[in-house]
Amino acid sequence: MGAISVSSGTRSLTEGPHVHRNLSTPQLVETAIARGEASLASNGALVALTGARTGRSPRDKFIIEDDTTRDTIHWGKVNQPFPPEKFQAILDRVIRHMSERDLYVMDLFAGADPAYQLPVTFICEYAWHALFVKQLLVRPEFAQLAAHAAEFTVIAAPEFEAVPERDGTRSGTFILGDFTRKIILIGGTKYAGEMKKCIFGVMNYLLPPRDVLPMHCSANIGPSGETTLFFGLSGTGKTTLSADPNRRLIGDDEHGWSPNGVFNFEGGCYAKCIDLSEEKEPQIYHAIRFGSVLENVVIDERTGIPDYSDVRHTENTRAAYPIEFIANAVHPSVGGHPTNVLLLTADAFGVLPPIAHLTPDQAMYHFLSGYTAKLAGTEAGLGSEPVPEFSTCFASPFLPRAPKVYAQMLGQRLQQHNAQCWLVNTGWTGGAFGTGCRMSLPHTRALVNAALDGRLAQSEYVTESAFGLSIPTSCPDVPSEILNPRNAWADKAAYDRQAQILAGKFEENFRRFDAPENIRKAGPHRKS
Repeated sequence: MGAISVSSGTRSLTEGPHVHRNLSTPQLVETAIARGEASLASNGALVALTGARTGRSPRDKFIIEDDTTRDTIHWGKVNQPFPPEKFQAILDRVIRHMSERDLYVMDLFAGADPAYQLPVTFICEYAWHALFVKQLLVRPEFAQLAAHAAEFTVIAAPEFEAVPERDGTRSGTFILGDFTRKIILIGGTKYAGEMKKCIFGVMNYLLPPRDVLPMHCSANIGPSGETTLFFGLSGTGKTTLSADPNRRLIGDDEHGWSPNGVFNFEGGCYAKCIDLSEEKEPQIYHAIRFGSVLENVVIDERTGIPDYSDVRHTENTRAAYPIEFIANAVHPSVGGHPTNVLLLTADAFGVLPPIAHLTPDQAMYHFLSGYTAKLAGTEAGLGSEPVPEFSTCFASPFLPRAPKVYAQMLGQRLQQHNAQCWLVNTGWTGGAFGTGCRMSLPHTRALVNAALDGRLAQSEYVTESAFGLSIPTSCPDVPSEILNPRNAWADKAAYDRQAQILAGKFEENFRRFDAPENIRKAGPHRKS
């Protein structure tokens, strides 16, 4: 559908002199600057601030409960129901709000594999929001635009705030998904990441019945053509580790695993910018140029140079850029069936090893557990301390269906294609958060590269005591003393206590799964 057919005023959102459709990148940049929405950095990137909301607002996200979704959505804390009549009322108010403003409409696709592409239209109140989605989704060829018919429409109205007492929302911010009318309605937040993630949620709902596993992971291709997946939540290193100059990038965040192989949902990357440097992350650093969008990054008022170490607005500073800005990106963004799968975690307890080779049962245990630590700024309401988090399939905030749907699909694919699975801790070593230090990125890169090119298979392995994980005793370019996390702690008794605490958290979380006994036994067990 081109325009939303839910009220007589809807056509005004996609037609008329106030509607600017599929503008070019220079036009969107010029418009955003002229309207005072954003400024230009010295490297050419467009810089925008998102105000009070500098991350996702998961408590303000709802799905319309109706005949389409009543029995297919996994309702609960993540997937909160919203009544259809309330949705219609707020939609009508948003339409009136948007009809009085200049609008920026983008016709795009989600999914690099044409067999599974979802045509999407974004209706944006801000020109910089339109540029953001243009750079992050799959951009149609000129000839495709005439035939583009949106199956989902996203309306982004950052300056419209809900009235909870009237509208039934939790606050002035709302992200409402209607799978019957195929509309995503976003308001009360300028944070552009909501637009990206709402489409991920849509793909997570639509694809499993089509035998495609949606995954919150990055993916790249090695010199011999082998595909690797990097699962992990925000801040665990998906974007950083997959942007490797010696490997070709498929995508940095969202993918599908179909009977044909792996394909990117997106046409761009959304990289964290905190402490970004040319030395540590050259590919990402050089991808930020004209056409890119910087979110909440501080710019020197005199020179326009970005200061990636300045977190006055948030630690969740971001850069959005087309995937072709990465020099060795794959086009189209597809790959074969993976030979290696990495589960990334940022362990705030400092207990997990920097790398461990997982048995098939351990792989399923840790995929279901999805352990990491939420880092400050990635969600509204988080303080300065990281929060231990178990996010099923490393994606529970974005999974409309029951977790077992996704877990079973991954297990089947790992077995079918004999993919090797690794647990990689990019978090803390030598102590918990606050006393230990963050894992060295060069060490993590060295471990990952050795795992993927087969060198790590030549090492001797031992089983560490806390989680029963198989860990190498040596790796090129990595100090051997950090490979066993207990050895990295000065106080071994303190490590043992922390390990028991974390093991207890794993056990408590895993009780909610109806998992086979062999998988349940693959996790840690506290010593009596």
